[in-house]
Order: sequence, then structure tokens, then C-alpha cells
Amino acid sequence: MTVPDDSELYDLAQQRGKYLLKEHKWLATAESCTGGWLGKVLTDVAGSSAWYDRGFITYTNQAKHDLLGVDSELLAEFDAVSEQTAKAMAQGALENSLADLAVAITGIAGPAGGSDAKPVGLVWFAWAERKSSNIRAESVIFTGDRDAIRRQAVRFALKNIV
Repeated sequence: MTVPDDSELYDLAQQRGKYLLKEHKWLATAESCTGGWLGKVLTDVAGSSAWYDRGFITYTNQAKHDLLGVDSELLAEFDAVSEQTAKAMAQGALENSLADLAVAITGIAGPAGGSDAKPVGLVWFAWAERKSSNIRAESVIFTGDRDAIRRQAVRFALKNIV
């Protein structure tokens, strides 16, 4: 998988912004391993204030709990990098915003922190919609250094906002 450059990320953000504007929908983001990079790319687009409501940077488990309401027991049982946590983050972003859609990202960007069960490059994503109880989640194992993993995660999140 190729690593996206800034122009590719910007183009994707611009496309998603046009879609959100056309559909009269607002987006919120909940980020961990990307540290606000998705929100930064979205707000690089002029006029994003018409479709991007807010972003939550929840790098620690405590921040996930405090800002998004992710249950501490869930974090203890499944860890921060899990389907359950990604889904709870997306749901929490909806509950703490005015957005119609939310995307959550949590993963291990490295270079340390991985294990056999959860290697460096593992990133969980979740997409939630206010009008639906269905929260979609998917994991990907990206390769490369910390920057490459984070860039690929931002691209993947953007491509899957629908």
C-alpha cells in the first residue's frame, strides 16, 4: 500500500466535504493514534465549518473515558486498540456533538507498543450514523514507519466516510 502525500489527503477531504455538504450532514471525529491529523486534513478545506462539527483527540484511555464516555471496564477488558473501543469512540463522538456522522481511529503507530496479538500498524476504525444504531468497524494492519502508518490511517478513514 502506498503512503499518501498531503495533496492526496486534501483531495479526499475535499471530496468528503462536498458529499457532506450535499447531503446536509455534519461530521465529528474521534482520534487516538492519528492525534488530530484527520481533523487537521478536514479543516484544511476552505468552508469545512459548514460540515465539520468537531474533533476529539483522545490519546489516553482516560481521555477516551472523560471526553467520549468510553467505559473504563470496556477499556480494561478489550484495550484501547480494539473493535469495541473504536465503536464506543464513534458513538461517544455522536453523543457529544451535533454531528450526523462520526469516525473513530485507534491504533498502534509504533515504533514500539506492538505485540503478537496487536502488532505495530494495527488500526481500528469505526463509522457511526446518528439515525442508525449500526456502527461499522474495520481493522487494517498498515506497514511503514510511524508517519506512514498515520497517513495511511487518515486516508482509510476518509475513504470510508459515506
